[in-house]
Amino acid sequence: MKVPLKWLAEHVDLTGIGVGELCERLTIAGLEVASVRFYGLPVPAGFRVKVDEPGPVWETDKIVVAKVLSIEKHPNADKLKLVQLDYGKEAPHQVVTGAPNISVGSSGQKVILGLTDCTYFDGHATPKVLKTLKPGVLRGITSDAMVMSEYELGITEEHEGIIILDDDAPVGASAQEYLGDAVLEIDILPNMARCLAISGIALEVAAIFGRPLLKKPLPALPTTSHSEKIAVQIADSSLSGRYMATVVENITVQDSPGWLKQRLKYAGMRPINNIVDITNYVMLDVGQPLHAFDLDVLQQRAGGKSPTITVRPATVGEKMTTLDEQECELTTDNLVIADGAGPLALAGVKGGLNSGITATTKRILLEAASFDPVSVRKTARKFNQFTDASTRFTRGVHSELVPVATASACQLFTELADGTVSGPAVDVYPAPMIARTIDLQETEIARLLGIVIPPAEVERILQALQYSCTRTPGGWQVTAPSNRLDIQSGAADLIEDIARIFGYDRLPSRLLSGELPQQSGNRALDLEASLQDSLARLGLQQVINYSLTNPEVESRFGWMGEAVSLLNPASSERSTMRRTLLAGLMENLEVNLKHCNTVKLFETGTVFYPTTGGGLPAEPKKLAILLTGVRQQSGWNQPENPTDQFGFYDLKGICERLLESLHISGAEYRLAPPCAWLHPARSAELVINNSVVGTFGEIHPKVGLAYKVTDRTVLAGEWDLDLLLQAVPERFAYRPIPLFQAGLRDIAIVVDAQVSHEQMVQQIRTAGGELLTDIHLFDVYTGSSIPEGKKSMAFALRYQSWEKPLTDKEIDKAHRKIEDHVKKQFQATIRGKEG
Repeated sequence: MKVPLKWLAEHVDLTGIGVGELCERLTIAGLEVASVRFYGLPVPAGFRVKVDEPGPVWETDKIVVAKVLSIEKHPNADKLKLVQLDYGKEAPHQVVTGAPNISVGSSGQKVILGLTDCTYFDGHATPKVLKTLKPGVLRGITSDAMVMSEYELGITEEHEGIIILDDDAPVGASAQEYLGDAVLEIDILPNMARCLAISGIALEVAAIFGRPLLKKPLPALPTTSHSEKIAVQIADSSLSGRYMATVVENITVQDSPGWLKQRLKYAGMRPINNIVDITNYVMLDVGQPLHAFDLDVLQQRAGGKSPTITVRPATVGEKMTTLDEQECELTTDNLVIADGAGPLALAGVKGGLNSGITATTKRILLEAASFDPVSVRKTARKFNQFTDASTRFTRGVHSELVPVATASACQLFTELADGTVSGPAVDVYPAPMIARTIDLQETEIARLLGIVIPPAEVERILQALQYSCTRTPGGWQVTAPSNRLDIQSGAADLIEDIARIFGYDRLPSRLLSGELPQQSGNRALDLEASLQDSLARLGLQQVINYSLTNPEVESRFGWMGEAVSLLNPASSERSTMRRTLLAGLMENLEVNLKHCNTVKLFETGTVFYPTTGGGLPAEPKKLAILLTGVRQQSGWNQPENPTDQFGFYDLKGICERLLESLHISGAEYRLAPPCAWLHPARSAELVINNSVVGTFGEIHPKVGLAYKVTDRTVLAGEWDLDLLLQAVPERFAYRPIPLFQAGLRDIAIVVDAQVSHEQMVQQIRTAGGELLTDIHLFDVYTGSSIPEGKKSMAFALRYQSWEKPLTDKEIDKAHRKIEDHVKKQFQATIRGKEG
């Protein structure tokens, strides 16, 4: 919610309250001020809130309001004009401009004049650049000033024309005083929906600072009959508790006055025309969304008769086109505003194109209503129409706001559109809302807050928030105001309001009276944290992705078939539960490759598989790793080698180091069976205790093509985290650092080409016994000296004892034992000892 302070000041006296203090107190009261945007004003010293899009400060003596006296054609340029301006000084000032929204021969417009040395945004620079205005020569004529656009002043991105002010703009006044403002961006929590209105924020400010509200009397709606007897029907009062329809005749559709457009822009809305702008203005001011229908169109649809407005669920197969030209196929879950010819609007969401306001509209039917939040939310989600109206209705709009908003809008239609309000308004109110009355005890306040708040302060806060209070023994009987749908039957909601306004910062800190329970460890969580730490030490970065995805995303990664679907998804992009972590990592890869060349990621999290019988889904935890890029990053003494890319064995090495850090032994690596997302010849599966724990390798070229990653090798793997952590031993022994030097020997073994590294290491380790402490493959060779169908595998072996130094004789004996064993097991030969 964007809150311009000049607008807020029309509801509550802000005299003496600084912007910084206001932001701090609102935040403490539960209305977090996310940022502040200053239009033309300097940022206060020591300001601690984020400043949104800092713009130029409009110096009071250099950027002023001016009046156009005359406009002449530039003698040396067809598109330029010479403008004489009165800006409150003795002599007028001449500027050269090419603004398209003023023309030669016209006069009297009020504009913003920037004088020499003023600061503004350069309209010809991208990105935005602050510039200081200096005198110059434009086609032979000196110009030391300029008429300003909204872009140049930092108001909007519009720079096609200059700002045209209202006729009552005071000539010579500073733009800072006339247009300057500070706009608070406030994050409104769902239970604070009443604050999605300037009046709601004003009520909070009045209560916090003890200031009175500046109430403006609302006009009475006419009671004389209008020519059109509008009928309104509500099919289901649980879906719409109130609907008020008011006729306004003889309107003139035109641009809104400058003050109204300025307020809407500062509040984050785009001005359209005076009719639509008035409905948006009242919504922002009061919190009640409104909608205006073209009454003549409704009458034509009714065959020239008076229209009947019906609030009802849509029927299956009905269609309507919204104001933004989106065609919607409706179901019974969608509440609509309809007439005899069909739907006119999606109730609480958006109006229809067939009855919208146009430049020729002369009569309107103004709608103000209350709608069921769940119904509005379903419709908004189904058609992805998250409008300002739907935001308010889905959080709850009290039906008592309906006549307030209607009266405010009708007054503005009269003032700004020359309209005539015809009465009486049709008010169908089948489900009046009963005010909630709650018993509040002083002891309950003290119990929940841990502090005794004086009764007088409790009453002040409640009355400031427009509660009605009647003193009872030991407490109060409190009636909630009409704008509060969040107040339930208990006293906790009232006490929360008391604490917010009293100030959370004033509540004392106290220790718990009871003892903390005995702390106990959680082995699964501890091991998962240890695993994450190990991967981070190996140079990988952890990511946390959404558990919600959609079938299209996972199909790109090769996952097909049934997924766990949501009955009521928030959006089509988040309609199913993920079945793999790797699809999310691939999306991370797409984003990161736009900014860097090397990506090393991992994620631990839950995946979801449907189960037979329609029961709850299976929810195993997984570990996924993704790796691509160069092994060695560039440094001051070593350039990056783009050809030295990560490969399969880098990912296998990470897997081995991870198992080592978790003290998991006995792991095996086997050729992986066919897998949709893995390269068929560059993949493996990890086996621990005869259970397949996971699969990893180079991604399949088709997957790379789906993600437009075809110019690099991408390694990925996914492991069952539960199985992996179950393999971690409860206890493991540490061996002391050896006191005696190791003996090193090499062995080159010629075996069948099908023999795997895993098979060879297993047999060497079996034969080597306790003296063999390390095995390292350093060469695999096939060539002219090796028979066809064979390969040479060269290993570096380390022999070492923790009890004594080994002699060469003992090492040679252990080494011969290994040679004899592998020759027997694999019908192998030892290179260099063929004879």
